[in-house]
Amino acid sequence: MSPAKTSLFWPLRLIVVLSLFVPGVLFAYSTWETHRDLDLQAGERIERSLDILQEHTLKAFQTVERAIAETNEVVRGLSDRDIQHREADLHLRLNRIQQDLPQIESIWVFDRDGHPLLSSTILPAPRGFDNSDRSYFDALRKGHAGTFVAERVRARVGSLRVFVVSGRREGTQSNTFEGVIAITMRPDHFGEFYRKLARGNDVFTLLRTDGSVLVRYPETREDQPTSSSTLIAAIRTQPEGGQFTVVSQIDGVERRVGYRQVPGFPVFVAAGLDTDAIADQFRTAILVRLIVGLPAAFVMFGLALYALRRAERFEQEVARREAAEAALKHAQRLEAIGQLTGGVAHDFNNLLMIVSGNAERLRRIVVEESRTRQALDAIGIAVQHGSDLIRQLLAFSRRQTHEAKVVDLTERLPAVQAMLQSSLRGDISISVDMDEETWPVYVDFSEFELALLNLAVNARDAMNDGGLLQLSAKNVVVPPDDPLGIVGDFVAVAVTDTGSGIPPEVLGHIFEPFFTTKEVGKGTGLGLSQVYGFATQAGGTAAVTSEPGHGTTVTLYLPRALDEAKAESQSRLTAEEPKERQKRWRVLLVEDNSAVAEVTRGLLEELGHSVRVACDVASARTVLNNGVEEIDIVLSDIVMPGGASGLDLAREIRREQGDAVRVILATGYSDQAQAAANEGFPILRKPYDINALRSALADGASEAGTDAPR
Repeated sequence: MSPAKTSLFWPLRLIVVLSLFVPGVLFAYSTWETHRDLDLQAGERIERSLDILQEHTLKAFQTVERAIAETNEVVRGLSDRDIQHREADLHLRLNRIQQDLPQIESIWVFDRDGHPLLSSTILPAPRGFDNSDRSYFDALRKGHAGTFVAERVRARVGSLRVFVVSGRREGTQSNTFEGVIAITMRPDHFGEFYRKLARGNDVFTLLRTDGSVLVRYPETREDQPTSSSTLIAAIRTQPEGGQFTVVSQIDGVERRVGYRQVPGFPVFVAAGLDTDAIADQFRTAILVRLIVGLPAAFVMFGLALYALRRAERFEQEVARREAAEAALKHAQRLEAIGQLTGGVAHDFNNLLMIVSGNAERLRRIVVEESRTRQALDAIGIAVQHGSDLIRQLLAFSRRQTHEAKVVDLTERLPAVQAMLQSSLRGDISISVDMDEETWPVYVDFSEFELALLNLAVNARDAMNDGGLLQLSAKNVVVPPDDPLGIVGDFVAVAVTDTGSGIPPEVLGHIFEPFFTTKEVGKGTGLGLSQVYGFATQAGGTAAVTSEPGHGTTVTLYLPRALDEAKAESQSRLTAEEPKERQKRWRVLLVEDNSAVAEVTRGLLEELGHSVRVACDVASARTVLNNGVEEIDIVLSDIVMPGGASGLDLAREIRREQGDAVRVILATGYSDQAQAAANEGFPILRKPYDINALRSALADGASEAGTDAPR
């Protein structure tokens, strides 16, 4: 065979070898990964089972504690003789306590000598036996405080094997022993719950801290061990809980066991999975892979061998290489489009800003000539199409900046519920209550979701013991004299929690940036300022009501989405409003594009504001340093030359001037836009018209707390 032929066919010989080697390696890796995944799944299943067992046991024991307390109330202040005289009536009261608690077999009241005084199931209570030899009675008589859980024994009344949860009978003197209130528990109640939870040879156990078993599923015989030495040792060395593998002393089955203490009670729950069942899952998964993989591997081997013999692999390899190169070029082209889109979006939106701004100015000058007005309207439509195109390209490349849209809350708000639920703990439930006639709103939905998420996280942190988070929405009409400072049709979206509430002295500061009452490292103080910034930027506002110990309600007032004519009539500052309501501000315009600066300057001056222009951040700093008292508002582009951005300038002004000088950031596209919005800076998206500029200035000035120019 010629060297040329050899150079053509040696890759094919390698492929023949790899057609067996690669599937073998993949099978080995898949086997290892499957074993690891099944091991993780087994651990996770044990943890889930322990979660369920712990919660069930905790609720059962908490209700038993309440039953002990209620029984104490029933016999409080009564002597032993009084109890015997009123036994029939007291028996009925204990019976009523027991009726709604299926885990309780009976309730008993014993005197200080261990003789029954009262029973919830037997009337009259049998006086002939003495329980003073029981471990729980002895422990409580010797001063054990709180609830005592005794080992499982056979009841003296009846033949059931039960365990007792007991507490001291409270007398008129706290330092004297008056007797015991004993709750006889039904192991079959727990066993039935465990049966429903179990699969295959699963074992679930309730046991005391000393390892003695109170309940086990499957049930054990009396001649079988009632404790596990391995589990006892594990509890002693790692009392907070853990997992281990052990062969059962009861049935000889090897299981993977996890255990965990029930909070507040001297008992543990344990869950065990049969390791053979886990191994069966592993073998089944491997068998499926073999059934599918072996034929495929042999087919690959046969095809590779056939290609070698027929010398056709060369053409196939060429075709494959060409296809791979084409796919790579296509991927590179898409990536280039994404990079180009992000880079050109800012400049292109500046061009649109120039076109739209000049068209806006001409539209206000040309009022009579209808054909000219039509041409200007056509320019406006073209600008809008260009803006839409940029948004589509940015969405394609995943670099878009969000814009306000008409949002139907009746459709979108219930869908947000699942997103918010994932940010809450399991002990917090969430509900949505809204009228089907709720108006649509005009907001940036991604910012709206972020605002709701911030509120949900704050509510979660305020509800340490769980609770309810309720979302509601209703239509409201705000009158002109309302202290909210807004006028018109709004949708009030309220987020209410049942947490600890907010102290009155803190309530007035919660929307301030960087203000937080959380521990260091657990909160930035920007969550609620983002909520307030979102609401005000949308044309509404945010309000909060709270009472310590009774929860908090934060209400977002979002403007109703109307047609263009109605939207203009509802704007807080429109061209038709009286001139005295439109303030005149001294504006520092920071814009590196001279054409955009000229257009924006014209719009600002047309609104009656005085304007100074800086072409970069350094120039803006000079203006501010030389006469900051002459500036009310700074309107700056985010993307600026010279290494410092508009966001850097905004941070400096906030740090040095506080709210004395308000900053509005304009952007056509910037990676920093989201960061600016999260820090509470108003964002004015390019291209914008005179109404958007007017609204941004009015909102910016009002948020700065300035009613008139200085």
